[in-house]
Amino acid sequence: MHEQLVLFGATGDLAAGQVVPALANLLRDRLLPANFRIHAVGKTRFESDAAFHQWLSERIARRAGDACDADALRELLARTTYTSVDLSQPETLAATLKVDPRGGVLSYLAVPPDLFVPIAQGLKLAGLLEEPSRLMLEKPIGSDLASARAINAAIATCVPEARVFRLDHYLGKATVQNLLALRFGNTLLEAVWSRRWIERVDLLVAETAGVDGREQYYSRYGALRDMVQNHMLQMLCLIAMEPPAAMDADTVRDQKLMVLRALRPFTTAMAPGESVRGVYQAGVVGAQPVGGFNQLEGQSVETFVALRAHIDNWRWAGVPFNLVHGKRLATRSTQIVVTFKPVSHWLFEKPNRQQAAPNRLLVRLQPEENIELQLMSSLAGPEWGAMELQSLPLNLSVAPTRRRRIAYERLFLDALNGRHALFVRDDEVEAAWKWIDSIADAWRGADCALQPYPAGSWGPQTAMPFLPSAISGVAHAKGSA
Repeated sequence: MHEQLVLFGATGDLAAGQVVPALANLLRDRLLPANFRIHAVGKTRFESDAAFHQWLSERIARRAGDACDADALRELLARTTYTSVDLSQPETLAATLKVDPRGGVLSYLAVPPDLFVPIAQGLKLAGLLEEPSRLMLEKPIGSDLASARAINAAIATCVPEARVFRLDHYLGKATVQNLLALRFGNTLLEAVWSRRWIERVDLLVAETAGVDGREQYYSRYGALRDMVQNHMLQMLCLIAMEPPAAMDADTVRDQKLMVLRALRPFTTAMAPGESVRGVYQAGVVGAQPVGGFNQLEGQSVETFVALRAHIDNWRWAGVPFNLVHGKRLATRSTQIVVTFKPVSHWLFEKPNRQQAAPNRLLVRLQPEENIELQLMSSLAGPEWGAMELQSLPLNLSVAPTRRRRIAYERLFLDALNGRHALFVRDDEVEAAWKWIDSIADAWRGADCALQPYPAGSWGPQTAMPFLPSAISGVAHAKGSA
């Protein structure tokens, strides 16, 4: 395990909200090396390491709260030094960094993608990308296919792919990993995991938060590039991939790549019926009034996107995969819903065939993590004249008393130990961007306008068919009230 972490973007929200608390928890559990050290790097200047420690501690207290062990954080900060430097200048960076590469160095870049290449070049000049050192990149990798290819090509001149770790924190979530266990560890599910038995698949990532404070970043990316290109496509791959011959990193990633390459590209003719773009207006979220999204001058990006994806292969031909993501929606929820086809012949009077709920596999990732299989069960009793069925959930979740590691804990452990399975390969990134670019091009060609929706709703009314049935029913009811 590598003994040193160079943390770029140490003054950013991600460092305070996720990364440093995760590392503190690993240190508390004695899962980091005895000599583990952090070299924090950012643009902000501090008078001393102690001043940085105080500033970061206060930010973590506000953002992470009880999720970060206070004693472990103090110990971790005692092992942390801070350097201020211009990250866009490789030569300056190389001259400023004072890191001994012995013991192995993991450099983690939680910075905008336009800084990836100059930082990597500076690390190479400083001798910090030589074997066995590793490079860890936070999403997104570029803003389109051309920029992603340019970044990957430039990174490859600094460090080989075998020592590059592209992070998508959704892959570190226990429930996302459990998709593989459910599919490939259970005959019951794998036997029906195809177009013959599955009617539709819904992926929903709903956020109550807005874009407040991130307008500069978000106006370059929008919902499609910020969320669908990475998190949602990675979840889709785990749902749709073929069974790998083994669970090693490259075999799994080869199968994910095949899914991405099988995605049907969007065309101008498809765009109006197979997608919806939206932008939130002023409204009420959690009983609090909130404003609308303020586009930067000259920009026109979506805060809501609904897509109907098609995977053109033998397993999934004809099965729609509905991808929905939005800011300022009614509830914070991330879920995957697999809806199975109805039984071939319905025998029961109550309910009738039209009112019978289909079998569903529901995987919730947030705000709580759990898995349910919804099956039909009988309510019959001796006094009843007919058998009545209702949908009942079979809970497949891990007991709530068992502590699970948060995503960044798992991913940093894997990167420090050189395990690639939960990280994204360069050709995966490029295949994902190729599909995303086809959507953006189709939107431009079809002149798909942004549709307004009030904050606190479930998005534009035209997006209701893309939502999981339980949510779309509620949204329709509110819209018609």
